[in-house]
Amino acid sequence: MNANIKKQAYLMVVEDEKHLAQGLKLNLTLHGHLVFVAEDGEVAITEFKKQKFDLLIIDLMLPKIDGFKVVAEVRKYNARVPILILSAKDAGIDKVRSLELGVDDYLTKPFNLDELLLRTDRLLLRSSWNITGDEIEGEELGVFSFGKSWADLKTGEGHGPAGEIFLTEQERKLLVVFIKHNKEILSRDQLLSLAWGYEKGLETRTVDSFIVRLRKYFEENPKRPKHFISIRMRGYLFDPGKDGE
Repeated sequence: MNANIKKQAYLMVVEDEKHLAQGLKLNLTLHGHLVFVAEDGEVAITEFKKQKFDLLIIDLMLPKIDGFKVVAEVRKYNARVPILILSAKDAGIDKVRSLELGVDDYLTKPFNLDELLLRTDRLLLRSSWNITGDEIEGEELGVFSFGKSWADLKTGEGHGPAGEIFLTEQERKLLVVFIKHNKEILSRDQLLSLAWGYEKGLETRTVDSFIVRLRKYFEENPKRPKHFISIRMRGYLFDPGKDGE
């Protein structure tokens, strides 16, 4: 295990299939973690508000409250805690919806245990960067101003023509990529890869929905954008403009 990962991270597994839930708990415990199992979405939300977890593994098809609603509720309270979806739902629309809600990774059942453990390690490592401040994506950029807007690239807070802004983790990552590559044309596939690490298997229209959000936050006229510009047949370009523009 990578030395940067906490030796005993506290994980919540939200899974209603008892056999699978106990198997996950056993293997994650053997991997060095503490694990709490929630058998439905209602318990998951209640326990999340009471305890501090380092990572959540959530099934989408749950009793009482489904996984989508669990993710949405979690993100109201914590924009950074890593979330891994583990679901039999393999439709592209479900992956898109999960990403839009702020999910960090998505693994389809049936799955390979070693792959699950590797993905868990990767998410915990990223989370440890956020905790220590050593390698936070965007931290070196600090507060970035463009046009009549600004955004704190570490916290995701900001202000634009529409008022106060609180970016989700996925929105923050996309904005960081645009700023680091400002005035470069980036294809949708490049944005998926650079911002969220998705190489294949996700519809590129996901990017379009996030661009709509960024325009709503930061453009004076979202229908006539000056900063987040569409380049026909090629992708998008971020132009910060001159100070005050």
